[in-house]
Amino acid sequence: MANKVAQDLRTKTPDLLKEQLLQLRREHFNLRFQKANGQLENTDRMRQVRREIAKVKTIMGEKKRAEAAA
Repeated sequence: MANKVAQDLRTKTPDLLKEQLLQLRREHFNLRFQKANGQLENTDRMRQVRREIAKVKTIMGEKKRAEAAA
């Protein structure tokens, strides 16, 4: 399943990846805010979002290195 997610990310353009990264960072901020206020119900979502951010950043780095090599 992780490979499928990575494949989906690799098909996106750099602009779409930046937009997704921005959305994930906003969600992570909101989750941190909810946790601080004691309103967070799904604590596992924080971990999922952090990992999704890492995946997006990894794919962005791969694309940047491939572009520099070309």
